[in-house]
Amino acid sequence: MKKGIHPGYRPVVFRDPGADVAFLTRSTMTSDKTIEWTDGNTYPVVDVDVSSASHPFYTGRNRVLDTAGRVERFNQRYGRK
Repeated sequence: MKKGIHPGYRPVVFRDPGADVAFLTRSTMTSDKTIEWTDGNTYPVVDVDVSSASHPFYTGRNRVLDTAGRVERFNQRYGRK
């Protein structure tokens, strides 16, 4: 591995504000914001929009799409007369 060309690999907290979940892992991500973790150390924090705690695939809370209503609306507009 060449020295001096790789980004720093350090502990970072990823936080999902929508699900109120945060987890500590190692990453090359950088951030100006910091957070004090439960171990008393301060780490950079990166806010994410979707995590496994809020994604419908992992939580089982899928959105129900009204496909029948869409088909009926399409037939009303463009259906045979």
